[in-house]
Amino acid sequence: MKLLSTLVLMLGAAACGATAADPWQPAQMIQPAELKQLIDSGKPPVILMVGPRILYNGAHIKGASFAGPAGSPEGLDRFHQALAKIPVTADLVIYCGCCPMERCPNIRPAFQLLKEMKYTHVRVLQVPTNLPTDWTAKGYPVEKGDIAK
Repeated sequence: MKLLSTLVLMLGAAACGATAADPWQPAQMIQPAELKQLIDSGKPPVILMVGPRILYNGAHIKGASFAGPAGSPEGLDRFHQALAKIPVTADLVIYCGCCPMERCPNIRPAFQLLKEMKYTHVRVLQVPTNLPTDWTAKGYPVEKGDIAK
């Protein structure tokens, strides 16, 4: 019940345009250049896109799986289902990229659910503007289309 009430409050704040406090610590952020290096090394973390499917289908970070959008009850349920296949000790990076991170309706509910489910190694990709600006325009690796994962 605590989880449900927390998520309802967060979703309500996002819908009203309010900015919820970030539930992560600065050390739980990862910069785009660092994630690119991990992808290039051949040993990337599990990357989960928690935003709209239309954005995922257009272009998403190479190797990312669609797991959202976590800003709606249905999307959060899909995210919860996607997590069932991932061990709580997995190295995870979540991102959305739909809009400036400070206003993103998806990233905070996704992170909060991971925290409630006791995932131990979760990082949030720093996307201050949006994915096209902060990832794609820098030439970082993307995949296009609906990749079944």
